[in-house]
Amino acid sequence: MIAPTDSDRTKRPFVGWRIAVLATITGAMTGPGQTIGVSVFVDPIISDLGLTRSQVSAAYLVGTLLGAIALVRVGRWIDQVGSRRAMMWIGVAFGAGLVVMSGVNGLATLVVGFTLIRWLGQGSLGLVSTVSITHWFERRRGLVFGVSFTAVSALMALTPVFLGMAVEAYGWRTAWMIAAVAVWIVVVPIARFGIVDRPADVGQYVDGDASPVVHDEHISAPLSCSRKDALGESRFWLLNAAVAATAMLVTALNFHQISILGEEGLTTTEAATMFLPQVAGAIVAGLIVGALADRIPARFLVALSMALLVCSLLMVSFVEPGWPVVVYAIVLGSSAGAQRPLVATLLPRWYGVIHIGAIQGVSSLFGVAASATGPLALSLVAGWMGAYGPAALVFAAVPALIGIATLAIAEPEFTPRSVPTAH
Repeated sequence: MIAPTDSDRTKRPFVGWRIAVLATITGAMTGPGQTIGVSVFVDPIISDLGLTRSQVSAAYLVGTLLGAIALVRVGRWIDQVGSRRAMMWIGVAFGAGLVVMSGVNGLATLVVGFTLIRWLGQGSLGLVSTVSITHWFERRRGLVFGVSFTAVSALMALTPVFLGMAVEAYGWRTAWMIAAVAVWIVVVPIARFGIVDRPADVGQYVDGDASPVVHDEHISAPLSCSRKDALGESRFWLLNAAVAATAMLVTALNFHQISILGEEGLTTTEAATMFLPQVAGAIVAGLIVGALADRIPARFLVALSMALLVCSLLMVSFVEPGWPVVVYAIVLGSSAGAQRPLVATLLPRWYGVIHIGAIQGVSSLFGVAASATGPLALSLVAGWMGAYGPAALVFAAVPALIGIATLAIAEPEFTPRSVPTAH
């Protein structure tokens, strides 16, 4: 077979853009395994199975933690078999996990079901979607992830709407089955027929360049960094501390949002509508930070995301009906939106892409595990201090310290790459 020439490569549409779109769609299909999707089923499950809210919450906590632990091995497996095969089998398994949820009949089976959908949905499917994009972009990686994660957030906001309609029309068990079928008919065909593991598989180069770009030590990390190498570096732990802090505290504030804002005089309806400016803040922050991640050193952006989180925590005690609560919601959403493209951009920049699944799997472990513990931690501290406002002030110290520490991160000298001239 004759190898494709540089001329042939420039004539072909760059497949990476298709991969980014398809991976974004699969990322949005994690919705039934996310808290935003599961929340629709909580009350029907409590009513039908005769469980208490505390029992369901505990089952969700245990299932999320078990799923988070399993993510480490999933990441290494993705590196071994490739994104296409991994996405296809994860899609099949996630659908099966949703079927299991349709048949739960008590606390034990509920734990099993939650473990499966949190591991396979929130964790594994989101991880393989991110990895599939990572291999296709370097120079534009931050921008692409900023747009992708923004679109995922917007699409996922529809999840509770559709699931809620299904629950109301057909019951919660059938709604889980509908979600399973939706995952199978969307994710599996995309993986089988749409995903390509790497540019070289179709005779193309990263970013759609006409020829390979020579990497040097000032631009890109060595391509052989293993998970063990990453675990031995302080910058890796600082970045994941930021991941954990954001996942823990944003989840906690969202989980208790009705109660938090109720303390400040908002009605239940008013408090619920504050999720909308959160989404708006996340969208804007994700796009801006994603674009900036390709242009400026990482430590400043990580510190910025921590500063936004600190501000949102400090504002809890001062929110009130009107523009103050809207500003609070925007800042809180911005803190979450700013971080997602950062992690996806920085890990391959620092450690290369050969073992990126295993490395990102560890990062996902931190995020998922922290999100599971956040609501309980905030609730306990708020109960001890008598209100959510003082509790939020206590927790604000965590991202503040992480943000200060990240400013001292020793990272490879950053030189933004310019778009090469076409050959």
